[in-house]
Amino acid sequence: MHPLELRTGRDSYVRYRTKLTLGTGSDLEIGRRARVTMDSIVVLVVDDEPLIRLSIVADLEDEGFAVFEAACAEEAIAMIERHPEIRLVFTDVDMPGSMDGLKLAGFVRDRWPPIKIIVTSGHHNVEPNDLPDGSPFMAKPYISANVAATIRELLSN
Repeated sequence: MHPLELRTGRDSYVRYRTKLTLGTGSDLEIGRRARVTMDSIVVLVVDDEPLIRLSIVADLEDEGFAVFEAACAEEAIAMIERHPEIRLVFTDVDMPGSMDGLKLAGFVRDRWPPIKIIVTSGHHNVEPNDLPDGSPFMAKPYISANVAATIRELLSN
């Protein structure tokens, strides 16, 4: 993903590309544009399942959040480094690459302590002591409205 950023006064528009790998082995790239304002709550969704990721991204955008997305921990870390306005990471546990979602959550907590973290999984029942302090676990399938409410609650503290 290579973002292009345009700043206009208080608003910032960030354009980036998302690559989807389809079941047939072919790839499809989709251009997205996140609108980030001074008042935006900026969320990063990390999930290697393209349809699940796109669904929660769309639902969170409908809830008024500015949302970035990543398919693996490496992409997530690069996105956080480029966008210090990210306030919360919503990550799946199972992901390809050098670290899973639990390791990503720990890395984010150690390197960027103010960023809040929510961990999700449809295959693992994560224990609270496996998570960074103050980071909730949400089992899949989750209800998008509950995710949005949890984000608001975490960021209001």
